[in-house]
Amino acid sequence: MSDRTYKKIELVGTSSESIEDAISGAIATASKSLDHIDWFEVVETRGHVVDGKVGHYQVVMKVGFRLKD
Repeated sequence: MSDRTYKKIELVGTSSESIEDAISGAIATASKSLDHIDWFEVVETRGHVVDGKVGHYQVVMKVGFRLKD
């Protein structure tokens, strides 16, 4: 395996359905403009309450992608 260099960015994904959907949606959207996304790390989870129920989820994550050689 050769040495690699990564760049790390922060994304915020949201979903009215679940934390998993917030993560998946953010990764899918970022993948449209970034190549070689290899990993993510959830660093913050929060949500919005509407009428005593969860209105939506918000997930802050760090995403690493490999830079081209």
